[in-house]
Amino acid sequence: MPAAREILQGRPFKSPLHPALVHLPIGLFPLSLLLDLASWAVDRPDWQLGRAAFICLVAGLATGLLAGITGMIDYTDIREDHPSRKTATVHMLLNLIALGVFALGAGLRLTAVDAPRTPLLPVIISALGVGLITFPGYLGGHLVYNDGIGVGRHRRPTRTPRSTITLHAPAGEKVMVARADALAIGETLRIDAAGTIVAVARTPEGVFAFQEYCPHRYGPLSEGRIEGCEVTCPWHGSRFDVRDGRVTQGPAKIDLRRFRVEIRDGTLWLEMPRRT
Repeated sequence: MPAAREILQGRPFKSPLHPALVHLPIGLFPLSLLLDLASWAVDRPDWQLGRAAFICLVAGLATGLLAGITGMIDYTDIREDHPSRKTATVHMLLNLIALGVFALGAGLRLTAVDAPRTPLLPVIISALGVGLITFPGYLGGHLVYNDGIGVGRHRRPTRTPRSTITLHAPAGEKVMVARADALAIGETLRIDAAGTIVAVARTPEGVFAFQEYCPHRYGPLSEGRIEGCEVTCPWHGSRFDVRDGRVTQGPAKIDLRRFRVEIRDGTLWLEMPRRT
């Protein structure tokens, strides 16, 4: 049975949950505000616009909380040294502040749910909340479309690298990277070898090292899925045989650059690559 974390990431459904769930609060909060404004513009107490606005607000809070939980799980999967982690942190904090603002507005209108008009202060607070969610919404789009954060990770059954291992040594020198048992089958490491970014993957046939960035659109292969001796780019689905680097499925057309790696006395060693 899948673990709770895997379910919240959408792995059993083969689709990420966070991007789907965020559409609900993003739609419900502005709708609640529009109903609030309509309660002032339309003199129809029988329409119960204030109650409808309150229901939308509560539904937005509930779905926003669920979207926040799935977003938090996705956030913890971002590599610690990823340059977009700071942007993701701002995105998360602003959304939490916005949820707090909407919750305050919901609390202030509890005694006036059936009023012909929504009290002015909760309306102002809802307008503030709607304004607050616009910028983190933009940041969320930037994280996905510009930086590829979270793209394709729901298809990977194993953990992604937590950080980049930095190595400094002359080209051609063999350097110890990690204990061999730290890398399970289907898992990867991400290494900065004196400026050359290398992905190391363990397969049923052994450990292989290859360039980190997909030659198609530079997707991070260390975050891709390892099946047998093939790695699938998490962004656009290009596949490569890690044993020789050749393309086995497009859209990529250029083979991967490979590097020498070996297991010696229970430890993993990488030969420092030459810059090209």
